[in-house]
Amino acid sequence: MKKNFELKQRHLTPLENLIAEDIGEINTPERNQFEMECDAFIIGEQLKVERLKAGLTQEELADRIGTKKSFISRVERGHADIQISTLVRLFHGLGRRVSVMVL
Repeated sequence: MKKNFELKQRHLTPLENLIAEDIGEINTPERNQFEMECDAFIIGEQLKVERLKAGLTQEELADRIGTKKSFISRVERGHADIQISTLVRLFHGLGRRVSVMVL
């Protein structure tokens, strides 16, 4: 409550309110799609960061895990719907582990 009061004093709008206004309320189809796309983007960015830290190109990572460069590119851009087993394989190819947390 105090936080909302402080935001109003500064004429700021909570991010949740902006998202709800533009995308939709929590648990609406539009909002669920938006959140899935955000998650895919975050996973893709993390994969790219770890790949670059490992000093690998997309093609080198693809060769390591037996897939195509185009697939790595799609994942990094958040344009691939991947299974957890594939996610684990991708990061394992970089010498990293994957941990899943349910919130």
